[in-house]
Amino acid sequence: MAAKGHLIALATVTVWGLTFVSTKMLLESFAPVEILLLRFALGFAALCVLSPRWLKLRDRKHELLFAAAGATGTFLYYLLENIALTFAGAGNIGMTVATAPLFTAILATILGRERALTPQFIAGFLLAMTGIALIGGQDMSGPNVLLGDALAIGAAIAWAVYSNVLVSLDKLGYGTIPTTKRIFSWGLLFIALASPLCGADPAHLAALADLANVGHLLFLGLGASAGCFVTWGLSVKLLGASTASTYIYLAPVITVIAATLILGEPMTGLILLGIVLVLGGLGLSSWKRAS
Repeated sequence: MAAKGHLIALATVTVWGLTFVSTKMLLESFAPVEILLLRFALGFAALCVLSPRWLKLRDRKHELLFAAAGATGTFLYYLLENIALTFAGAGNIGMTVATAPLFTAILATILGRERALTPQFIAGFLLAMTGIALIGGQDMSGPNVLLGDALAIGAAIAWAVYSNVLVSLDKLGYGTIPTTKRIFSWGLLFIALASPLCGADPAHLAALADLANVGHLLFLGLGASAGCFVTWGLSVKLLGASTASTYIYLAPVITVIAATLILGEPMTGLILLGIVLVLGGLGLSSWKRAS
């Protein structure tokens, strides 16, 4: 069973790593917010099939947490990430967004949920930020690479907020799939409201005639959003949260490799050094916090 769990975890993070490349390719035909709307509409539909009944809340105040989770984890995180991909390479953005656990820990400390940050964590954070700066300095995909990196860091911070909101939601004892579906519903509402302001154009729907675009959207909506949610939960069940979580660090590496092979993004010695620094910083911070 353990071997099965390892394979499932590896497959899940591989899909997550490839999402940046898939989104980058879709940006040739769609606006960032359009990809978001189509992706999560598919994911929401899949979750409705898995869990048809609508979640009944025990307290109306709980709705505020679901709304906050939808605003940060579904809307802001992915919108900022998608927009960032219009300014910088997929490998660069994938590595930058991978720093989300660091910001999550910092916010949890501010909220009093974790002990004070130690020198090891701070060293890991600075190491990862140095790696991101190094990768960004080598990214020649456009004149506004730094803006793309800044947006990606904004996405990581949005995910940190979402993760801490999710801690509060988990304590309420609702089912995982119904909870995710309700979060998706709020996210879709925010995405729909923002679409007219973010460049959505119904004429772009003509791009769905391209089967490649449909394939990418199905991959993002059904595979990365709905499918991986199920497979990740299964891997955690088979391996335990700590063991399964170690696979997360492979996702940005897969993104960089895929971006090089599929998109033709450059791979230089300095970029490799930046990758090592980012992963080293993430590992140092996590090791420190677990000790």
